[in-house]
Amino acid sequence: MGFLLYGIIAVFLTGLMVGRTPEIFGKKIEKPEIVLASLAILLHPLIILVPAAIAVMNNFGLNSLNNAGPHGLSEILYAYTSAAANNGSAFAGLNANTPWYNISLGIVILLGRYVSIIALLAIAGSLLAKPGIEPGPGTLRTDSLLYGTVWLGVILIVGALTFVPALILGPVTEHLALLRGTLF
Repeated sequence: MGFLLYGIIAVFLTGLMVGRTPEIFGKKIEKPEIVLASLAILLHPLIILVPAAIAVMNNFGLNSLNNAGPHGLSEILYAYTSAAANNGSAFAGLNANTPWYNISLGIVILLGRYVSIIALLAIAGSLLAKPGIEPGPGTLRTDSLLYGTVWLGVILIVGALTFVPALILGPVTEHLALLRGTLF
C-alpha cells in the first residue's frame, strides 16, 4: 500500500515538474487524491513517533525498559514501528505488557492498518468515478526507468526526512558507542 501511495506522489511531483496535470492508470490525479495520499504518508510516521516520544518522556514508558540509553530508544521505536507495520513484535528488552504499551500499541496497530487502507480505497473510488483519458505527450509512463527513479527518490527522501533523526538518536548512536567500547 505504501508503494502505491508513494507512486501517486511521484506521479504528482513529475506532473508538477513538466507543468501538466499528473496522470496514472489512465486517470487524472487531482487535489483530492493528493490530499489523501499525503495524509496517509504523513500519518504513518506520526503514529509511530508521537507515542514513542510520549513513552520516552514519561516514567510509565521508561519503566518498561531493561536497557538504558540509545538501545532503550531503539526498543521503543521498534515496538511502535512494528505495530504500525501490522506486526506488533518488540525487542526482548522491552516489557510491553503494561497498560501504557498495551493501549498505545493497540491504537497504533489499528491506525497503522486502517488509515492507509481507507485512504487508498477513497483514492480508488475517486479515480474510478473519473473518465479515462489517453496518455498525452507529457504523460510520465509508470513502466519507465524515469518513473522508477523518481518513485525511489520520493521514498528515500520522505523516509529520510521522517525517520533518520530518530534513527540517529537510537540505533546509530548505539552502534557508534559500541565501536568505542561503551555499553548501556
